[in-house]
Amino acid sequence: MIRVIIADDLALLRHSLAVLIDEAPDLAMVGEAATGDEAVALTRTLKPDVVLMDIRMPSMDGIEATRRILAGDEAPRVLVLSMFELDEYVYGALRAGASGFLLKDARPDQLLDAIRRTHAGESLFAPAILARLVEHYVQRPAVGPARGPDVLTDRETEVLTLVGRGLSNDEIAADLIIAVRTVKTHIGNLLAKLPARDRAHLVIAAYEHGLVAPKPGEFRRG
Repeated sequence: MIRVIIADDLALLRHSLAVLIDEAPDLAMVGEAATGDEAVALTRTLKPDVVLMDIRMPSMDGIEATRRILAGDEAPRVLVLSMFELDEYVYGALRAGASGFLLKDARPDQLLDAIRRTHAGESLFAPAILARLVEHYVQRPAVGPARGPDVLTDRETEVLTLVGRGLSNDEIAADLIIAVRTVKTHIGNLLAKLPARDRAHLVIAAYEHGLVAPKPGEFRRG
């Protein structure tokens, strides 16, 4: 079972998420927190696998709570949920070490899938959020010489391309007709060679090296 803590100051939302999670056969909601302080304390006591973290909460916001949770030993993975896709929230969550950032208008099946994928070690971002991240990193000035795809094998380049397109490990394995274990090995090599901190940065690398191109109008802001 994947053990989950929910941190959100809205009791109704916490209850709704708890019902959704407990209905899934492989997930279990083990605790609720209404503030960032409570989230940190509960995580240290209950040792969950994944924390669903709101951004705006009293006494301590979700970004600071994420930073403190991930600074501890045997830290869980943190999936940020927010009503807002403001850039400072996204970058703050990334800097704090969050594994993903979803908007609260995500469908129930998307949220459950995100919890499972986050627990499996994948970074997961809502499409609108990922577009902002790619735009931010692709447009920033280059700092020093970049280590391009020439350091990668042909297979690693194929895997990086599919990661950049947003495919999961299972989907990549099916596309390349290889084992999921092999995909994980290639991703570990990619993280070391590029170098990249997590899967989100691999997506960015795929864009930076031209393996994946933004769709027309993808970065327009409405």
